[in-house]
Amino acid sequence: MLSPAITEALTAAAVTKRFGGLVAVDNMSFKLAEREVLGLIGPNGSGKTTMMNLISGALKPTSGEISVYGEAVTGRGASNVARKGIARTFQLVRMLPTMTALENVAAGGVFGHARRWGKELDDYAHALLERVGLPNAASAPISALTYIDQKRVELARALASDPKILLLDEWLAGLNPTELEIGITLIERLRSEGCTIIIVEHVMHAIRSLCDRCIVMNSGAKIAEGTPAEVLADHGVIRAYLGDENA
Repeated sequence: MLSPAITEALTAAAVTKRFGGLVAVDNMSFKLAEREVLGLIGPNGSGKTTMMNLISGALKPTSGEISVYGEAVTGRGASNVARKGIARTFQLVRMLPTMTALENVAAGGVFGHARRWGKELDDYAHALLERVGLPNAASAPISALTYIDQKRVELARALASDPKILLLDEWLAGLNPTELEIGITLIERLRSEGCTIIIVEHVMHAIRSLCDRCIVMNSGAKIAEGTPAEVLADHGVIRAYLGDENA
């Protein structure tokens, strides 16, 4: 639980999502503090990405409520939720393939929370590319970028709206060991700058080094919550990942 003195950036209250007879998210409740990095972890198919889709407005909950800084955003749709200050990346990189790296980043500044235009937007997009380690990639077509560089552009695009909350959905997935360390360092920098982040990740090294607190999901429900060390030592969590014989 969060201290009353801590500002709550996001609250999920009894959120449930059903797809016909399948309960993908089951009565999920949690709070995210301002400037906190919260890990959302669990086995494949446990409902993590569905939860991220509910937070970002891509999906509407069957029941329950999601609030950003005390304002309900439940069911408002992704564009409206983005304007309330939530930005995200995706499991599979989603780029605007006919645009340059700079134009991809600039799109986040036009459609997100803090909107910019003209030269201000252009300068800001250049600064964000430099911030994610791509100072010379502005005019590069997306097809010319490596996978990690496309991920960096996607992250810069999310940051272009000055989001109140950043959602990173397996942003480190598919990276080789060298790229993984680059990615972790980049997220650590965002954390040190005070970003409020929810991160879905299977890379436990990243979870341990980046997250203040973790929520573990299994079969759509929350099964554990605490520091990374606490939840990764929890017998229920070990059972969910590795089976009864290892718990």
